Amino acid sequence: MKKVKKKLIFLVDDDALYLKSLEIQFIECELFDVKTFATGELCVENLTLNPDIVVLDYRLSGVDKTAIDGLETLDRIKAANEDIHVIMLSEQDKIEVAVNCMKHKATDYIVKSETAFIRLLKAINEIIKNQKLEKTLNWYMEKM
Repeated sequence: MKKVKKKLIFLVDDDALYLKSLEIQFIECELFDVKTFATGELCVENLTLNPDIVVLDYRLSGVDKTAIDGLETLDRIKAANEDIHVIMLSEQDKIEVAVNCMKHKATDYIVKSETAFIRLLKAINEIIKNQKLEKTLNWYMEKM
């Protein structure tokens, strides 16, 4: 039986309880390897681990008031590797915030709520599905 390589997901949130809750939920899925970070700086420092997806909190000043925020972290991730998918996660339920995140090249924007994990899984599955389609398309294009 072929062993499926797990996707590496970075979870970045300054709320320790929320971060731990997300980590447990992702680990229980048994489909992902998970690394957690309390600041954007720590996430960026570990990009050499080549995450497939980063779930990134919009506000990151809870641990360190001088820490970079989610948008700055997003910009640094994209500057380091344009191909990393970043899903922004926030308590901000404002369209302007979501649009701004998308302008900064976020893949998706999800509001923190009791259904956030389900929506995260759906967004991640969509990313994985699109990656497979792109890989298949590229394979066919090379054969032509």
